[in-house]
Amino acid sequence: MPDNEAERLSALLALLILDTLPEERFDKIVSFAAAEFDVPIALISLVDTDRQWFKAAIGLGATCETGRDISFCGHAIMRGDIMVVPNALDDARFHDNPLVSGPPHIRFYAGAPLILPSGYALGTLCIIDTRPRTLDGIELAILSTLRSLAVQELIKSEARHAG
Repeated sequence: MPDNEAERLSALLALLILDTLPEERFDKIVSFAAAEFDVPIALISLVDTDRQWFKAAIGLGATCETGRDISFCGHAIMRGDIMVVPNALDDARFHDNPLVSGPPHIRFYAGAPLILPSGYALGTLCIIDTRPRTLDGIELAILSTLRSLAVQELIKSEARHAG
C-alpha cells in the first residue's frame, strides 16, 4: 500500500468513475495499445481498496475487475515509472499468482501508473502478454505517451465532477 493510501483513494473516489459504463475515449486508448504492442490484453485499471477495476479492457472477456491482492497494477502504482515484468514466472512477486498459473496465463506485464497532477497514482495503463517479452526505449516512450492521454481523460472526468 502506498504511504498516501487514504488520500489516493479519496482522489480516486472524487472522480466518480468507478463502476461507470464503458466510454469510447478510454476504449480507444486500450484498443490502440493492444494493436501497437501486439498484445492480447490491454487495460486501464483503477486500483480501489480491495480490487482493481477496469475502466477499459481488451482481451479479458466479461471480466471487469480482479482482487487487488493478486493485481500487478497494485504493485505498479507504487512506482513513478513504468513497471515491466518480462516473465512473471521468473518474478518472485508473481510466479505463484493465480493470474500467472491460470487464465489469463500472464507472462509479460508493463504498467504505466496513471498519476494525477496532485501526485496520486490511481491505477495504470497496462499491456499484458501470454509470452515473455521486453520493451525497448521507443516502446516505453509510446506507452508513456498513451498513459499521458489516459491521465488527460481522467482529469477531464475530475473537472466535470468538480464543476
